[in-house]
Amino acid sequence: MKSYIKNTLFAGLLLSSATACTDLDVDIKSTYTSYPSSEIATEAKMADLYYGFRGALGRRYVEAACLSSDEFMAVTYGGNWYDGGNYVHASLHMTNPDDAHIDWLGDITGAITKCNQVIVDLGGKDATDKSIAKALTMRAFYHFIFMDMFGDAPMLDHVIGDAEAIDRSPRADVAAFIEDDLLRAINSGGLSEDVDASTYGKPTKWMAEALLVKLYLNWAVYTSSDVANYDPTLTNSKLNDAVKYCDELINSGKFNLSDSYRKKFMPNNGYLIKDFIYAMPYDNATAQGMTYARFQFWPKFNNDGASGTGLLGVTLSKNAGGIFTVTPEAADRFNLEGDERNDIILKGSLYTYNISTFAKTTTPYMYNGQRVVLTKNVTLLTPDDTSLNVGNDFNGWNQGYRCIKWSIQAADYDTYGRNQSNDVPIFRYADILLMKAEAILRGATATNNDTPMSLFNQIRSYVKAPTITASPTLQDILDERGREFFSEMWRRNDLIRFGQYESDWGLKHVVNSAAKTQKWRRIFPIPTSVMNSNTNWTQNTGY
Repeated sequence: MKSYIKNTLFAGLLLSSATACTDLDVDIKSTYTSYPSSEIATEAKMADLYYGFRGALGRRYVEAACLSSDEFMAVTYGGNWYDGGNYVHASLHMTNPDDAHIDWLGDITGAITKCNQVIVDLGGKDATDKSIAKALTMRAFYHFIFMDMFGDAPMLDHVIGDAEAIDRSPRADVAAFIEDDLLRAINSGGLSEDVDASTYGKPTKWMAEALLVKLYLNWAVYTSSDVANYDPTLTNSKLNDAVKYCDELINSGKFNLSDSYRKKFMPNNGYLIKDFIYAMPYDNATAQGMTYARFQFWPKFNNDGASGTGLLGVTLSKNAGGIFTVTPEAADRFNLEGDERNDIILKGSLYTYNISTFAKTTTPYMYNGQRVVLTKNVTLLTPDDTSLNVGNDFNGWNQGYRCIKWSIQAADYDTYGRNQSNDVPIFRYADILLMKAEAILRGATATNNDTPMSLFNQIRSYVKAPTITASPTLQDILDERGREFFSEMWRRNDLIRFGQYESDWGLKHVVNSAAKTQKWRRIFPIPTSVMNSNTNWTQNTGY
């Protein structure tokens, strides 16, 4: 249990539990007759802005981002976990507006509303950029999530009145709006440069700059006139700007790769991880919602089929859904000799693990007297079955490799309903290094004697993988990103930027051949709940 969450952030976490709104036409009146000026009062108002993404990031956003990428493919077990097609629709690029994996957009619009209300409470048009820098940064972040996943978005720069209907703006205009908010915040001096427990999980100068790099690296995607017409050969006018802010993060000296790969994703991770630029804090008791192991572990990992110990050397009362199987294409990337990242893939004949250290033992893992052996390829009971049913039996459970990157504590399952204490990094220093390498390969001017190869090899060295002796290709960068950020929700974003979101992987094209050409699926449909509340909106093309 992480005491810094329980003590430092508990008040903010309670504030964030308020129900998010899906209706953008919400009239929120300020509780202040004059805006607060003290640092304590300002921070109290800001605290409600930081956790609007926690619920979605803990589950549904992961379903949308990861299952639609080449990282995972959902399966069902004899009808179990079909849930109206929610999971398999994402894997097959068949998402529809009623699927639960996109029905979190109201959380984002609600969070933007809160940002704008705080700006009003701190002075509105009379407020200085410095006083509202954190609100500007979080407003930019939430707009980025909306735009990245759903395309055109409303530019919400004020509290919406009762009778005011807000239209969605072109994605390119939203990108410019996000850039403006971030630059205002960064240049104001109102964002902390500290990296410690007091700033953990909050918008800092470095978080804003990392978001700006993400925006700039994908600038050609976001400013394309039609998402379906984007091509990775399009000119990106912001590459040198991306490098500029990468350099500010690198030169700050605040971040490094000194922590081992597995340590960064353990339940006791947190502000001391030097790779983390911005992370979402979770705690199994006080900041719940993170349940990755429930979906990514082997489904019956909790015991031996009876009352004996399970995969982790302990007996737990609850099993896992276990429906996220690692695609064969993703599994094949974890093949570098000595690479510590290989250990996050659960494959082949299984051995038990120590739940405290997550080190593999030499004890074979047995279930009901049978050795558990996972297959890399998934075989459906019925070929071309859109429910992706593998059968609800020992053979079905063993279809596909699994991911054990997000380690658990015993209490996560037996005391706190599968809620985990692993904080989830959103921006990492390793990402900055690889994004700078990519920007240079795409045409940006190299700086600080950094080359794509030297930046790339910093990643390879810290995970103990073989370094390279020639400049990496763009495909090398994409493959390395697939190893380094596996199950961290950036893969869909990467594949679209590289023009490979429609490529073959898993059973996507075998079951849904239309996925090869439906490039409009690079963005998701607006959820029915949001469309019903904003009847002036038009649904995204194709849905």
